[in-house]
Amino acid sequence: MDSDTATRVVLCWHMHQPGYQDLKTGEFVFPWVYLHAIKDYSDMAAHLEACPQARAVVNFTPVLLRQLDAYLTQIQDWQRHGSPITDPLLAALAAETLPAAGTASFVAIMQGCLRANGERMIGRFPAYQKLAELADLSLREPEYQPYLSAQLLADLLVWYHLSWMGECVRRSDSRIRALQSKAHGYSHQDRIQLVQLIADTLAGLGSRYRRLSETGQVELAVSPYTHPMLPLLIGFNAAQEAQPDVAMPRATHYPHGGDRARWHLREAIAAFEDFFGCKPVGCWASEGGLSQATLELLAAMGFQWTASGDSVLRNSLAAAGQQIRDDGPLIHAPYRFGDCDLPVFFRDDGLSDLIGFTYASWHADDAVADLITHMENIRQQCKHPKGCTIAIIMDGENAWEYYPDNGYHFLSALYQGLADHPHLKLTTFADCVASAPHYQQLPHLVAGSWIYGSFSTWLGLSDKNRAWDDLCQAKQCFDEVISEGRLGADELAQAYEQLALCEGSDWFWWLGDYNPAAIVSDFEQLFRRHLINLYEILGRQAPSHLHQRLSRGASQEYSHSGTMRRGHASGGEQ
Repeated sequence: MDSDTATRVVLCWHMHQPGYQDLKTGEFVFPWVYLHAIKDYSDMAAHLEACPQARAVVNFTPVLLRQLDAYLTQIQDWQRHGSPITDPLLAALAAETLPAAGTASFVAIMQGCLRANGERMIGRFPAYQKLAELADLSLREPEYQPYLSAQLLADLLVWYHLSWMGECVRRSDSRIRALQSKAHGYSHQDRIQLVQLIADTLAGLGSRYRRLSETGQVELAVSPYTHPMLPLLIGFNAAQEAQPDVAMPRATHYPHGGDRARWHLREAIAAFEDFFGCKPVGCWASEGGLSQATLELLAAMGFQWTASGDSVLRNSLAAAGQQIRDDGPLIHAPYRFGDCDLPVFFRDDGLSDLIGFTYASWHADDAVADLITHMENIRQQCKHPKGCTIAIIMDGENAWEYYPDNGYHFLSALYQGLADHPHLKLTTFADCVASAPHYQQLPHLVAGSWIYGSFSTWLGLSDKNRAWDDLCQAKQCFDEVISEGRLGADELAQAYEQLALCEGSDWFWWLGDYNPAAIVSDFEQLFRRHLINLYEILGRQAPSHLHQRLSRGASQEYSHSGTMRRGHASGGEQ
């Protein structure tokens, strides 16, 4: 079939980690940036390189790009000058001498080396499994800890990092295969070799994605600078459009939030250009969070497309009095809203959630066949298949650790299956816009995100609303100090950067008793730490309550540990 008559399919992978670096101390509080880089960002590039006929959109947040640069710079400075690495786990991997058994540092590193998927990442390697069982026993029975050895910690560090290595690198790099075969008794030189492999992987990411972009195989897109929820910055009342009775923070609005939203988009474009050498065409607003005002701002900043979840479209159709259907272009088509010309694409939540939550336990070929069958059915049900755009938009990182071999078999089969399909055409949002498609028109976009079509994940619960009030109070202090004009240029730049970290949406995501207590503790502590650092830069005393826990979370862990959510509400997740 002529490709011009094929139904468009867009795979959009969102790559994001929040600001884990404490700008005051330089410490990376959590290691997820470099670990996802060597596993998921590297693997996604490799899958696309292996299937030149495939195409995709890959969206990066600037706060992630900045941290990737910082990690690579630190490793290179350590290699050249012996400068410190400020990520505790990575520093331990590189260290010649490890902490003594039973010390607090030894225990902290040992605990860190257990933070991996038990079935797919630890249980996959028998040597790692045995080490993990011994480490877990010693954590449950602390009296055993003095009998452990530095060699156990060295081996645990190596296996932890080996388990986080991308599958494509694992299959192609002889250094990894040799380390895996050795299994135990790793020397300092072995650990240095692994640090070098991490550095090589980080160093190649930018150039690999740039090449994929230059050949037209990948469209690179961007999100606001530190991944803030733009509609809520612009006005808390956006939350009431989908949930009129939602509980609101005490603060009536975020001070000068519209200006902050513009700042995040300007800085995002600048950071994207620094990393990739070109301007982004499209913007996946943080968590697909959109409002009519957000659309107008994105258009004013020069973006040519954006996207959200299909629940936002459903709410907008209902508000316009239109019938909601799953069988045609009412869902699988780009839209324009009101007088704003910016095209909006909508995630097929059902298909995206199949990848995120269902297919990990399937055989890869069966999963891909099932997904393609769903797409073929959508095509057949559309009155105008050529005008149909099926958009799968999802986290490009966290799903794969639940798949065998980091999703290697599934992603390989997915790209090849769609690239070879006679009636489905892999493309990008930018190319969809360039082809001048027919746009559906609605009078108004009902504000919401891709999660449930609302902002309930970020505002409405008491813990989340308290966090907004804390942020608003800090922003008022920021505005007062800035207006006094007493900060020097360096301090002013630090203050803006620190405020941006505080405004990230991730802190609000994790607050609430439906998330695991351990992860809630991690994120609420870091949020408070960022706020306290902001007050210090401003020369003001932080409120005393910022030294107290903000949220506790649940006593048990739920599916996927809160790192991913379904697009449609189910099982009380709201």
